Amino acid sequence: MDEKRPQQAPGPERRGSGRARGWPRWGVWVVLGLLTSVLLFSSMLPNESSEDVTYDQFLDDVAAGTVTDILIDNQTGRIDFHLADGTGFTTTGPLELSPDDRTLLADSRAAVEFNTPEPGFLQTWLPLLLPVGLIILFFWWINRRAQGQMGSMMSIGRSRAKTYSSERPGTTFDDVAGYTGVKQEIREVVDFLKDTERFAEIGARVPKGILLVGPPGTGKTLIARAVAGEAGVPFLSVTGSDFMEMFVGVGASRVRDLFESARKMGKAIIFIDEIDSIGRKRGAGLGGGHDEREQTLNQMLSEMDGFESSEGIVMMAATNRPDILDPALLRPGRFDRQVVVPLPELEDRREILAVHVKGKRMDDDVDLGVVARGTPGMSGADLSNLVNEAALVAVREGDDTVHAEHFEVARDRILMGQKRESMALTDAEKEAIAYHEAGHALCAAVLPTADPLHKVTIIPSGMALGVTMQLPEEERHLYRQDYIEDTLVVRMGGRIAEQMVFGVFSTGASNDLVGATELARKMVREWGMSEQIGPMAWDGQNHVFLGDDLMTSRDYSDETARVIDEEVQRILADQEARCRDLLAENRNALDLVARALLEHETIDGTEVDRLVALAGAGQVAEPGDSPVEDRSPVD
Repeated sequence: MDEKRPQQAPGPERRGSGRARGWPRWGVWVVLGLLTSVLLFSSMLPNESSEDVTYDQFLDDVAAGTVTDILIDNQTGRIDFHLADGTGFTTTGPLELSPDDRTLLADSRAAVEFNTPEPGFLQTWLPLLLPVGLIILFFWWINRRAQGQMGSMMSIGRSRAKTYSSERPGTTFDDVAGYTGVKQEIREVVDFLKDTERFAEIGARVPKGILLVGPPGTGKTLIARAVAGEAGVPFLSVTGSDFMEMFVGVGASRVRDLFESARKMGKAIIFIDEIDSIGRKRGAGLGGGHDEREQTLNQMLSEMDGFESSEGIVMMAATNRPDILDPALLRPGRFDRQVVVPLPELEDRREILAVHVKGKRMDDDVDLGVVARGTPGMSGADLSNLVNEAALVAVREGDDTVHAEHFEVARDRILMGQKRESMALTDAEKEAIAYHEAGHALCAAVLPTADPLHKVTIIPSGMALGVTMQLPEEERHLYRQDYIEDTLVVRMGGRIAEQMVFGVFSTGASNDLVGATELARKMVREWGMSEQIGPMAWDGQNHVFLGDDLMTSRDYSDETARVIDEEVQRILADQEARCRDLLAENRNALDLVARALLEHETIDGTEVDRLVALAGAGQVAEPGDSPVEDRSPVD
C-alpha cells in the first residue's frame, strides 16, 4: 500500500534553501576575483627564496671572485647570483649597467646571463579581459532589471484582490457579536453557496450583489468575511482604490481580471470595500466626472451583467456613502439587495463588549450591561476602543484588573476629550465657565423631556473649556417636537446664564449657536415643524460634489426663503425666551450649581438634581459649604 509522504510547510529553511545555506550571488564573483589575483601575482613572484643584499655588496663579491653565476633581468633590474659555497642572493641594480660594471662582470670568472622574461597568459590577457568582463556583467545586470520592470509593467493590469481559500478566513457568524437581523438577512446567500442545486430546482434566483450600508466601524467587512467563512468558498477581497492607477485603462483591466479569477474558482465571493471610491455618480460635479474612474465603473457594470446567478459567484460591497453611488450600480440585477448595518442597539453593544473584554482582566464590579447602557451611538470600533482605553487607564493607575471606574474615565476621555488640567485660566474665566455649564446643566435637569444629565465639568477637555454630558436612558428612533425644543433650550442655557449673571455675552457659546441654528433649520426645512411653512419639506442642499448646486435650481421662491429664515429666527427666539424664564425662575439653583462647580470642578447629574431640589426648598448654600458631601437621593 502506498503511503502518502507528509508535505513539509514551506518554512524558512526550505524556501530558497540553496541560497540560504550556500553563498550569496556576489560571493561567487568575489571568489573568482581573488583566484585571478592569486594566479596573476604568483606568476610574478620568484620561484626560489634567496637573501637580499645591496648592489655594492654584489659588486664586491664579483671583484673577490666568489660569484659563480649571475642572472640579470633586463626588465626589472633584478639580479640573482650564487656564491662558490652554493648560497644564493638577490639584489636590484640599474636597468642600464655602467661601463665599469660591465667590464667587472666580463673580467670575472662568473657565468653572466641576461634574461628578458616573456609575460604569461594571465599577464597578457587579463588586463584586456577584465574590462570586457565588467562591461558584459553590467549589461547583464541592466537586462535583468529591465526584465523585472517589464514584468511589473505587464502585470499592472492584474487584479490586486487578496484571495483566501476555503480554509481562510475562518470567521463565522459566531464571531460577529449582535446584528441578528443582519445575519439572518444574508444567511440565504450562504445557503445558496452551500447548496446551489436546491435553489435551482425551485427556480429561485439569489441576488447577484449585496451592498452593506452603514456608518464607519459597524463591522461591514467583518460580516462579509463571516459570509465567506460560513459558506466555505474562496473569498476575494479588494478595496475600491486598488482599481485606480496613473495609467489609462488599468482600472478596467483589473476589473476584468478580478471576475475572471472568480469564474475559475467556480463558487466564490467577491468583496469590494469602500466601493464608493469607484462607484460614484457618473458625470457629477463641476466639469463632469473622472474619466478613468467612470470607465472602471462601466467595466464593472458590464461584468456584473455578464455572469449568471447560477454560476455561484456572489458580489458583496460595503460603503458608508450610499447617497453618492451611481443609480446603475444599485438597480436590480447588479446590487439587488441593500443590507443596512446600523449602529448597535443596547443588547448588541453588550454582546460586542463581551467579545472585546475576552483576554482582559475584568474586576467583578464591571457590569457590561451598565457599560452598554452608557454608550449609546457607539459603533463596534468605538466599543473596542473603549475597552482598550479602560485597560490603559487601569495600567496607568497601577491596578491589576480593570474596574468600572476605569470604564467611566475611558468613556469621558472618548466623549469629552483628553482633560487639559494644566491649562491656566483666570478666576474670572473659571467663574464664567462655571455659570455657562451650570446653565446647561440646570436646563437639562429641569426640563421634562430632555435627556438625563450625566456629568458636568469645568475642566478643559478636548477643544472645550467645559462640558455638560447627557446620556439617554433608552434608544431613541423617533424625535418629538417637544424633545427637540427642549434640546434647543439646553443649548441656549449657557449663553443666557452668562448674560443674566455678568450682563454681557462671550464667545463661549459659539458651538452652541451653530448646533441650535442647524437644528432649528431642519425643523423648518425638513421636518415640517413650522406652522407658517406648513407641511412642506426641502432637502438640506448638502451637495456632495463640487458644482452640483450650479446644475440644480432652488425648488422654492425668494419669498419662501425669507419666510424660512424668519421661522428659524422665531423658533430660536422663542426657545431663548423659554430658557431665560427658566433660569430666572431657578436663579438660586443656578448659583448653587455654579458654586459647586467652582469648588469641585466636576459634579454628576445626581448632585445637580439634589442642588436643584435644595434651591426649590428655599435653602441657600453659604460660601465655603460643601454641597457635594451629602449625596443622599432626594424624594
